[in-house]
Amino acid sequence: MPDVIVIGSGLGGLSAAVSLAARGLKVTVLEAAPTLGGKANIVTLDGVECDTGPSVLTLPDTLDAVLQEAGTRLADEVTLLTPSPAFRYVTARGETLDLMPTLPETLAHVHERLGAEAARELEGFMADAAEIWALSKIAFVYGPAPSVRSLWELGPAKMAGFGRVDPFRSMWSAICNKVKHPLLRMILARYATYNGSDPRAAPATLNCIAHVEIGLGGYGVRGGVYSLVRAFVRVAERLGVSFRASSPVESVIVEGGRAVGVTLRGGEALRAGSVVCNADVAHLHEHLLPKAQRRVVEAPETPSMSGWTGLVRARRRVGADARAAHTVLFPEEYLDEFADIFDRDRPPQSPTVYCCAQEPCHGRPGWADHEPVFIMTNAPPEPKSGARPAEVYAALRDRALGRLRAAGLIDPDDAVVWERPPSGLAAAYPGSRGALYGASSNSLFAAFKRPANRVRGLPGLYLASGSAHPGGGMPLCVLSGRMAARHVLEDLGVLTPGAP
Repeated sequence: MPDVIVIGSGLGGLSAAVSLAARGLKVTVLEAAPTLGGKANIVTLDGVECDTGPSVLTLPDTLDAVLQEAGTRLADEVTLLTPSPAFRYVTARGETLDLMPTLPETLAHVHERLGAEAARELEGFMADAAEIWALSKIAFVYGPAPSVRSLWELGPAKMAGFGRVDPFRSMWSAICNKVKHPLLRMILARYATYNGSDPRAAPATLNCIAHVEIGLGGYGVRGGVYSLVRAFVRVAERLGVSFRASSPVESVIVEGGRAVGVTLRGGEALRAGSVVCNADVAHLHEHLLPKAQRRVVEAPETPSMSGWTGLVRARRRVGADARAAHTVLFPEEYLDEFADIFDRDRPPQSPTVYCCAQEPCHGRPGWADHEPVFIMTNAPPEPKSGARPAEVYAALRDRALGRLRAAGLIDPDDAVVWERPPSGLAAAYPGSRGALYGASSNSLFAAFKRPANRVRGLPGLYLASGSAHPGGGMPLCVLSGRMAARHVLEDLGVLTPGAP
């Protein structure tokens, strides 16, 4: 019998498994899909392996911290890349701006392209974003799940400084107050989408995301993002972790008011001292828990955005014509996209189109004359009543491809060779409705409503996913797994609460 069963092998589950096994616990990871990795996954097309999920890594130190617990380092397991330019932004009128690997390089480029005033505005905004990050990262990211009570317990002095993280106005309001150039406004507002939120509603505290990527750096991973999954699996297996793919969990076993194992589809029961859930919290609430225990966790009131994603087999560009690692094509009216998604509950009629050229970004080799280009457009999650018609997403795909062709990023005969609409995400990740980041952060109290990593109403059950604290995105999922593992170790008496 394992000490811990981990449901799901996304980066949150893998992080928890490594942290627990590094302390000597026997861990079994159960994955419903035939391949490990959760949303950070791959597909092989005509002999070429392509990433189908996240495409940029931030906060690599969070991954390194977990691997150091296992006696290794991130640098020993994978090679990080810093493509230049880091991101290329293109307006509907064809204006372009590159963001570079470091903030000083970016400010110099903005000065050259947009002028001294725009560079000064961006520099001031980034200084404020860095301060927000410094003030909020412990309370909202690296520390235990926050609550209004935990903030109050900080004391009057620290509570007085809470306003400095800018929680009482929206991201968009704060951006417009500090930055006047319309392209810079769109670029900075886009960081709301990094956790699937609406910049018109999300608190301005989330402007710190700009600092995380522009200030601290965004990285490619040699061989693709899936190299991170392989690294964590490799390290976990060295520690004795057992993996079982194609093993969907049907339910959590509860006895005596405690989680004591799981039942697999087909009836097999596996018992353990503790259960770490790397599945979507809504799936746990709606499907995995017995009815009497469902009240211990809640599905999000407002799911985050979803997205249509695809892979284009695109004719390779070289030299001056080579694609940037990441390119973002903005529509004429950027805020209309969020009105479509959050107000009208429909895919955007004029979507922002993101593409990642996986050869220059991650050094992934493509085909003889073509390279894999990952593309994505934002979309709402699926309705509670069921999936939207397929033609809705076919139209969204065609709008995205039309924009890419008009911008010259793909050729007329370049073809989509793989795609997944929100309905596909919803099917692959039950309970999520296709949402990519659990709950949206469209209110002041969103961070306080995100489920904690220890389920207090059901001993023995812990949460480690993008739908739990501290949120979605690769580094936060890794932190979620590490925090869940820490709670397991504290409850077993292996770690003292509050110990480093």
